[in-house]
Formats: sequence, C-alpha cells, structure tokens
Amino acid sequence: MSTVKEAVEVEVPVSVAYNQWTQFEEFPKFMEGVEEIRQVDDRHNHWTTKIGGVKREFDTEIVDQFPDERITWRTTSGDTKQKGTVSFQRLDDTHTRVQLVMDVEPTGAAEKAADLTGTIDRRVKGDMRRFKEYIEQHGASGSWRGRITPG
Repeated sequence: MSTVKEAVEVEVPVSVAYNQWTQFEEFPKFMEGVEEIRQVDDRHNHWTTKIGGVKREFDTEIVDQFPDERITWRTTSGDTKQKGTVSFQRLDDTHTRVQLVMDVEPTGAAEKAADLTGTIDRRVKGDMRRFKEYIEQHGASGSWRGRITPG
C-alpha cells in the first residue's frame, strides 16, 4: 500500500473549502480520471474512473466527517482499494490549508506500474492544484454540514 500526501493553501474561508469538498458529484470537474460520482446517501458514493484506459467502478463509505475539519473514507467494494482523509485548517478569515492523505493499494498491472513510476502521486498533486483553481474561481456550489461518526 502506498501513501500519498498533498496539501494546498486556498484563498477561501475554511467553510467554503469544506462545503465544496462535500459536493462529491462535482469531483470530475477537478479530478483527472474521475468520470462520475453518484452520491447514494450521506455516507456512500459510487465512483466510476478511467485511468490509463482502465475503467473501474467502486463504492466508498465516509467513516468520519466533522464540518470544517475533516472527511475520512474507505472503499467498500470494487477492485480499487483505498482509504484517506482530507483535512481543513483555517489559516485566517480568507485562507485555508487543505491536506489530503490517502493510502492506495494498486490492484492491477496498470495501477502497480503507475504506483512505481509515481503517476498516482503526480495525479493527486494535480487534482489538489485543480481543486485550488476551481474553488478560488467558483466558490462552493453547495454544502452538506452533517456529522458522521465512526462505527
């Protein structure tokens, strides 16, 4: 399993950054290779990705969510194995640090090669950079401010 870490400082208040991250169905606007995310309910999402010509579908579960602080998830089905946390740190009234820490277990030959060559790491860094550009240009398009606790 590989761990990928990336952080960006965004020029929006913490609530704006957090609110946009809760809009999972909009991830394809800034995440490369994510074709679609369908939010099933408050805890569950169904993902469709296509990376390096390989299409994957998998489900995720949010296991911990605390408004303006963090969202933690894990995969629950499909042949993609990952878990991670995105955290939000208020720097001042108009700046927020968004940090993503994700553990990815490459499952197929293409994913293992991408991991070895650093492609996964570069993709996450690019996704975070695109999130920064997106949120600073558009602001949040919605929000979900509920609390999900582990267990």
